[in-house]
Amino acid sequence: MVVRREKKSRKMHGYRNRGWGSIGQHRKSGSRGGRGAAGLHKHKWSWIVKNYRDWFGKKGFVPRNPSYVPKVIEINIGQLNEIASKMLKSGTAVIDNGKIVIDLSKIGVNKLIGDGEITHLVKVFVWSASEKAIEKIRKIGGEVILLRNK
Repeated sequence: MVVRREKKSRKMHGYRNRGWGSIGQHRKSGSRGGRGAAGLHKHKWSWIVKNYRDWFGKKGFVPRNPSYVPKVIEINIGQLNEIASKMLKSGTAVIDNGKIVIDLSKIGVNKLIGDGEITHLVKVFVWSASEKAIEKIRKIGGEVILLRNK
């Protein structure tokens, strides 16, 4: 590109206010209706309607503080099947009427989900369980006792 040697605009040179009236006009915030977001609910409302329809009002949601959100710790039926015998040995589970009684809340688990297969007859105490998990355990003769409803 060729370097521009002269100024872009030579208009109004030599005129005190360059065509903006008397002194002080086209200066400071009065010429634009206030600084920043001033007047957006008043005299600049037509600008809001044209450019930012959703400027005012609430949108979306603010999630709760993560420390208050209960953490869901899940276990699969397949994993439960693997650890059932280990729990018997360690004493966290007992046998009652031929069923291994497991309280998942004692080991910090609050949901039972239905992935995997189970071969042990179990009686499981848990806060919540998926329908698939309950169905699989009942199918082999076990039972699921929910400590509270979903």
